[in-house]
Amino acid sequence: MGEVESRNLQIESAICLDHVTGVMNPTARTLAAGRSHESSRTRSVGVYFWVGFGSCVTFVVSLLLFLFSQAQAKTPHSLKATSPVYKQAEAPVESRVQDLLTRMTLEEKVRQLDLYSGATAFVDKHTDSTHAAPDAEFLSEKAQTLWGNLGVGGIHDLNATPEQANAIQKWVIAHSRLGIPALFIEEALHGFDKGTVFPAPINLAATWNRSLAQQTGAAIAAEARATGVDMILAPVLDLAREPRWGRVEEDFGEDPYLSGQLGLAYVCGAQGTNLNTDHSVVAEPKHFAGHGSPEGGTNTSPVHIGERELRSVMLKSFEPAFREGHAMGVMAAYHEIDGIPVTADPLLFKNILRQEWGFQGFVLSDLGAIRRLYDVHRVAASPKAASCLAIQSGVDMQFYDFPHDVFQRALVDCVREGSLSKTDLDRAVGSVLRVKFLLGLFDSPLVDPSLNTRAYRSQDHLAVSLKSARESMTLLKNDGGLLPLSKSLQHIAVIGPNADVARYGDYEQESNGLHISMLQGIRESVPKAVVNFDSGKDITAAVAIAKDADVVVLGLGEWQGISGEGFDRSNLDLPGNEQQLLEAVVATGKPVVLVLQNGRPLTIGWAEDHVPAILEAWYPGEFGGQAIAETLFGDNNPAGRLTITFPRSVGQLPVFYNSHTSRGHKYVDDARKPLFPFGFGLSYTTFLYGTLKVQAPAPGSHAHVQVSVNVSNTGEKEGDEVVQLYVRQDVSSVSTPSRSLKDFSRIHLKPGETKVVTFQVPQMQLALWNANGKWTVEPGSYTFWVGGSSEASLEAKLLLQP
Repeated sequence: MGEVESRNLQIESAICLDHVTGVMNPTARTLAAGRSHESSRTRSVGVYFWVGFGSCVTFVVSLLLFLFSQAQAKTPHSLKATSPVYKQAEAPVESRVQDLLTRMTLEEKVRQLDLYSGATAFVDKHTDSTHAAPDAEFLSEKAQTLWGNLGVGGIHDLNATPEQANAIQKWVIAHSRLGIPALFIEEALHGFDKGTVFPAPINLAATWNRSLAQQTGAAIAAEARATGVDMILAPVLDLAREPRWGRVEEDFGEDPYLSGQLGLAYVCGAQGTNLNTDHSVVAEPKHFAGHGSPEGGTNTSPVHIGERELRSVMLKSFEPAFREGHAMGVMAAYHEIDGIPVTADPLLFKNILRQEWGFQGFVLSDLGAIRRLYDVHRVAASPKAASCLAIQSGVDMQFYDFPHDVFQRALVDCVREGSLSKTDLDRAVGSVLRVKFLLGLFDSPLVDPSLNTRAYRSQDHLAVSLKSARESMTLLKNDGGLLPLSKSLQHIAVIGPNADVARYGDYEQESNGLHISMLQGIRESVPKAVVNFDSGKDITAAVAIAKDADVVVLGLGEWQGISGEGFDRSNLDLPGNEQQLLEAVVATGKPVVLVLQNGRPLTIGWAEDHVPAILEAWYPGEFGGQAIAETLFGDNNPAGRLTITFPRSVGQLPVFYNSHTSRGHKYVDDARKPLFPFGFGLSYTTFLYGTLKVQAPAPGSHAHVQVSVNVSNTGEKEGDEVVQLYVRQDVSSVSTPSRSLKDFSRIHLKPGETKVVTFQVPQMQLALWNANGKWTVEPGSYTFWVGGSSEASLEAKLLLQP
């Protein structure tokens, strides 16, 4: 406001005041005279009473404008509009959440707790039930019918283009009374949609490489966020202790520490240091918790463990992702633990996850897991009871459990009846809103379409996929040094159902990516050799080409349809005619290399006895064939290590390295030991361990236990070794495992090189859950082993006095 305008306002104020009192004060006379002079108009004080009433009106208007202009001048730009706190980007997130909650109706709140399917609901075309067609149009009239003005919690199974996501988001915000954005959620286990295809999680685990796990999470997140996706349903942190279970391939293995470390790295990569970026997303560890040890090995079956095993084993794979990685999503599992369905268990979601671990994100039900409270577990008498029980127990959002109107009406009715507290409802709603605020969706809800062209299948992401495939190659047997094969071989037979296809595993389409097969990789590695192929369907034909070869490479294993979610097996033998094919080819007397692509450990005892070389490749992604061929011919020295035990037979199950000392292993009809132990893997070079030192912290201190060991490459090739540290408490107040992994390090050594590997083990990592239900580090003797597998023999003892 200028000087003249300010002076005029003072005049109007004085005149208005005098009009009310009926007396002209000296200030009014002086100001009125001054204004007459300043405006170069002849204006006498005698006009004063004539303008009285009009001046009051003018004054009020002028005063309001003046105050507004002064506020504008002194207020930050983002707060110049008198907007609600929840719309103020600079306000603390918790203040925004609480402010928004106070403004929402009950119906608007429960809407935030519902997940909507996208591709089949509000676009005009879709390629399948989970994908909108690339040229699909958003149908606003259907959205209006579906959502009205209550907003949207989350949208799933859409896989939209950036432009489609923006169109939907704009509509949602414009048609929500409070302008609340939607949360786009999609699958991205080892690759997002049609982007870079990474090796399956079981491969990523076999690398024992934290950095690769973080890079993989970051790459997948960047490709997802570039299309408008805000949250991905990964990683899977179940412990794979039942190999008949089809979802073993989705896990990081059987060990809680290894799974926890890789899960933490993946979450840190996906979420970054700030969710409000163009390349980070909410990570959602799943399936919380204990899902990987189902009764009979069948998906969603009961899990029979007590609280000590739950806390000491099953939850340890999840804990780092939440305590250290601050994961903002989690998926509640289908099953029951000791008779209590997970989605009705406040111990898991309220006590442990939120109170003990400080979780601030939201809990999403697995698809149909809340409904199972009603129609499978039968702990709820109606859909309404199941819906409200889940929210009471700490779940925050349903996943296609009940029809939207049934679920939302149930929560509204329960709140009004008093069976669902406002505290529980607001906890759930606030958790969803908090995630949306942290993602920046209230302030920058749209995605830049140009991001997708830069992030989609970028060279950096493809390089991570290839590196992961290479580092996951796990050599199980190499009698006589058959591998690496000579590149001067003239005739090579490549045989088997997995030889001319890139096996990706579940949650990926094998049509995506480069899908380099083993056959393609071999032909590119030895272009001068004659490479003949047979699928092995006709064993006689396969044997014929084997007889003409210098060496046979057999590609066997599993595929989608017998491995993956819902594909559990009652035996772990090679499927179909593969065992007969294997025996017939070996009978030719030709050197045979068996390459496995599979999603779980297989009972390959016959192969271990009769085949000189076995390479476990798991499901190695779009560069899998290249990585396999490079390993076969020596361009890649294998250093993958098993993260799950290979049983000799299903009769040994469950079998895992860290069983308790009371576990018996004697069978009258089977060998005592498993086929291949946890942590095992061979190399084209050799390593020697020595000079193990364990340094105890000072008594009563909280310092770490320091462990150091010398590792030398005693062979002729450079290579990687995975140095593994195991610990056992020699005498304890409760029974503990025979040994447990406590740290690991993947190192690279040139021939003749020695490195000192040092581990710092926090004392709390040695804690046990005692008989009184408390975590405690007990004093006494501890044994430490360091080596290249769970059967490491180099040991040292430590007397700990915490």
